[in-house]
Amino acid sequence: MLDKYSNQIFHADALAWIAEQITILQPDSVYLCTGSQAEYSQLCQELVQKGTLIPLSQNSLPGCYLARSAPSDVARVEKQTFICSEHKNDAGPTNNWMAPREMRAKLLPLLSGAMRGRTMYIIPYCMGPLESPFSKLGIELSDSAYVVLNMKIMTRMGNEALKELNNSANGCFVKGIHTVGAPLEDGDKDSTWPCNETKYIAHFPESQTIISYGSGYGGNALLGKKCFALRIASVLGRDEGWLAEHMLILAITNPAGQKKYIAAAFPSACGKTNLAMLRSTLPGWKVETVGDDIAWIRPGKDGRLWAINPENGFFGVAPGTSYSNNPTAMDTIQSNTLFTNVALTEDLNVWWEGKSKQPPGSLIDWKGNYWNPQISNQQPAAHPNSRFTAPLSQCPTADPAWENAEGVPLSAILFGGRRKRNIPLVVEAFDWAHGVTLGACISSEQTAAAEGVIGTLRHDPFAMLPFCGYNMADYFAHWLSMPKRAHKLPKIYQVNWFLQNSDGEYLWPGFGENIRVLKWIFERDEGKVSALETPLGKIPHWNDFEIPEGLSQQQFNLLFECDKSSWKTELADIQSYMAMFGDRLPSGIREQITLLEQRLTL
Repeated sequence: MLDKYSNQIFHADALAWIAEQITILQPDSVYLCTGSQAEYSQLCQELVQKGTLIPLSQNSLPGCYLARSAPSDVARVEKQTFICSEHKNDAGPTNNWMAPREMRAKLLPLLSGAMRGRTMYIIPYCMGPLESPFSKLGIELSDSAYVVLNMKIMTRMGNEALKELNNSANGCFVKGIHTVGAPLEDGDKDSTWPCNETKYIAHFPESQTIISYGSGYGGNALLGKKCFALRIASVLGRDEGWLAEHMLILAITNPAGQKKYIAAAFPSACGKTNLAMLRSTLPGWKVETVGDDIAWIRPGKDGRLWAINPENGFFGVAPGTSYSNNPTAMDTIQSNTLFTNVALTEDLNVWWEGKSKQPPGSLIDWKGNYWNPQISNQQPAAHPNSRFTAPLSQCPTADPAWENAEGVPLSAILFGGRRKRNIPLVVEAFDWAHGVTLGACISSEQTAAAEGVIGTLRHDPFAMLPFCGYNMADYFAHWLSMPKRAHKLPKIYQVNWFLQNSDGEYLWPGFGENIRVLKWIFERDEGKVSALETPLGKIPHWNDFEIPEGLSQQQFNLLFECDKSSWKTELADIQSYMAMFGDRLPSGIREQITLLEQRLTL
């Protein structure tokens, strides 16, 4: 089957590995993806004929399609996601671990013949700009055309990536095997969304291999995204001296035309895309988008930290996205977008909760059933984790430097989560070690992007809890080591847009008004505004902060309140959480927690 491509794939290790997987997976046919628009269009038509894709209105949403997953295949399956390092301690207490030999023994019977009756798509791809020396290459073998379409949007996929791979001779590439785990025998009728109730997403850091079985959804199947760009890349970053982070990258320009770049980490569905595409409410201040989800950060020759976005598109959460809170995202997804698990309108448009105040009459919900707002006790019309996949090149606020081979220099790094109380609107770290500790102590209310009870509070260090490919304590230590690698480090901040009063009302308007926080951060980097020291860090003075209209000084003070009694309870929770890392927890984190305890007693 592979012979017809042997004159196109020159990489000896890649050829040998693909041939081995063909023997195991037993596909009916093999197809080498080119990444062309003609190929994309052809696969879309095939999936339309199969019933997997529904063409949307070519008048209002040209080039757009809707897919509906199986109801059991809608989110990351963290309980079935494993880090298969050789030693358990290298995976750490926050990851599911299984010995590589044991995992491969468990997977081999599942993989044997898993692609019977299907086509194996060979997907060569590049994470990061093709010409960048900091980009990384991968090959995903998948039996899902839906995955091919998404990988086309989300990565630099096809002939150009293959050319880079061939030019690297026997250089390294990340190996990815993905199967929906639904082989077809003669006469079997295929499902519109094939998958398997048994699911595994296994990462082998030492061999830079990913094996995903049973799921066709998002990050479980688009192996370049969380699996490669975070879990495997975080290990590569540890070994090579850089950082792979669950972060957006934005550019902010002041009225004088001066531009700075900021990276920010938030748990999934906590407003990363909204911030990355923020439309400023302050005259003369502008925000542009470099990326909304992942940043690869490396020390530059000039002593600063530089970041690239390894992705080529947006895989965004649809519910809550609207023209009122993120018009840039809405403009981006008006063409050439794949929607998954949103609702369908009668005129072949799409809808989700939060897109408008009222749904547009009757709908077909994400499960394909009739849905009417007049019927009580209905489930949401769109799944809470429904998605859009759209090219970054369509983003009207894309920064001109988003594909720069060298990346962009960072002036600030933000950490945040969804918290009703205790975490101020913005707080600046005292120094790098304190900032790293702020990142390590992030906790957030659970969202629909992962399994779990929505609204419950969970620790999510650096917003990397589901994505760090090695021991989180060692990850903290790697962050703490950055001053040895770079001498012009960005300032670190913690932000929280979600503070509420006792009546459950939000204290901060958020969305476009968040430019006011970014402005303060920008001017702190310039040394133009002062800050007040608190036990938690440095906060703005009332006179140095651009106050939204109607916000009183009393309300402003509530946004920065430090209730020492409440924080002592929070500190005890942090200490309990950090205890899981035992002696592996870096002394620098212990020292910062002790310093916080001392400040709270003053």
